[in-house]
Amino acid sequence: MTHTVQRLIATALVPCMLLGSLPLSAQAALVTSEEALSTEAGTAHRERVTAFFSRDDVRQQLQAQGVSADDAIARVQAMSDAEVAQVADRVDRAPAGGDVVGVLFTVFLILLVTDILGFTKVFPFTRSIR
Repeated sequence: MTHTVQRLIATALVPCMLLGSLPLSAQAALVTSEEALSTEAGTAHRERVTAFFSRDDVRQQLQAQGVSADDAIARVQAMSDAEVAQVADRVDRAPAGGDVVGVLFTVFLILLVTDILGFTKVFPFTRSIR
């Protein structure tokens, strides 16, 4: 019995030791302070989306859906750079004629999800999962 257990342990340890001895590679690069603190792209996207929500026609559409434009702007300020970049991309792709329903629907969904997750409290009809 003990001989079988020793063989089983030895059989398991051989591949572990072989895989553990393989060289691992890592890559690193120097990052300057300016690059680390640079949020120019995020700031530009944030300003573009904030300007979009400041337009009168967009404010009216938001009010029609029951969302305060100031709450939407505050939520944009709280978003990560990646989320703001997505919304800014949708704003840029919106037709010039003012078809903002897709963008407003995206913002509505983002606000709804953040309400459900408990990060914001914009809609009175949602309950937080927290």
